[in-house]
Amino acid sequence: MIRKSRGDKVFDAANGIFMVLFSITILYPFVYLFSMSVTTSPATISPFSLLPKPGTFTLDNYKQVLSSNFVLVGYKNTILRVVIATVLVLLVSVVTAYPLSKRNLPHRNVITGFIVFTMFFGGGIIPMYVLMRSMKLLNTIWSLILPGLIPTYSMLLIRNYFMSIPNDLDESAKIDGANDYRILFQIILPISTPILATVVLWTLVGHWNAWYDASIYITKGERQVLQAILRQIVVMGKLEELGGDANMAVTPDAVKSTTIVVATVPVLCVYPFVQKYFVKGIMVGSLKG
Repeated sequence: MIRKSRGDKVFDAANGIFMVLFSITILYPFVYLFSMSVTTSPATISPFSLLPKPGTFTLDNYKQVLSSNFVLVGYKNTILRVVIATVLVLLVSVVTAYPLSKRNLPHRNVITGFIVFTMFFGGGIIPMYVLMRSMKLLNTIWSLILPGLIPTYSMLLIRNYFMSIPNDLDESAKIDGANDYRILFQIILPISTPILATVVLWTLVGHWNAWYDASIYITKGERQVLQAILRQIVVMGKLEELGGDANMAVTPDAVKSTTIVVATVPVLCVYPFVQKYFVKGIMVGSLKG
């Protein structure tokens, strides 16, 4: 057994206290919002007493939000956007990163530099809007997916991860008669789970939380995404869009809190299953340039 000095014990205790306090600062907003979402009187929720007062507990807020076509349509559009975007971003990033990871690719540095250039310079909102309109992509899901189809930073991380894989795998596979496509999809990708999971997590969370592009390119309510609807409810106060039963014991603040909880929970449920790959994927993918 390793005996710890007094300084080590003090450090461990201080580190533990800090982590507990830090965890509380993360959990507190969620608990506070959830408490407001299950009470008929959100004003009675004290910052120091997060439980609803006796007799004020209700699930009517969730009944109204989850029964609203306004929210359900947003959920459907957002899930569709997240699924399509995640699959396409991962596929396109992988097939772009793999050849760029090969040192024998002609003009590899020039191509990489051209791609990196897009991280720092862009055409702007107005040219992008004109482009979407000329391509007749307004009010379609593709206007939310195609502009960010190849996230440069994620692609570079995947490329760096591929570069950390020994070339012996490729050479031995080619000796056995495998082509580049088979090497990529049957050998390289199965051992690249950490970086792929990291990119999936980033893409999923990014598209789930995105609202600004939808507010520009989408004008039809039946094609709007959940986060843009959430903004209309929370920031602009368009509670009438929710409809609902007039006999329900709901208040505007409670409905807003409920909508935030409903929009946040899916990501919180997915994150723990991918988080274990996150640190390894970031560390390995950022080592080689």
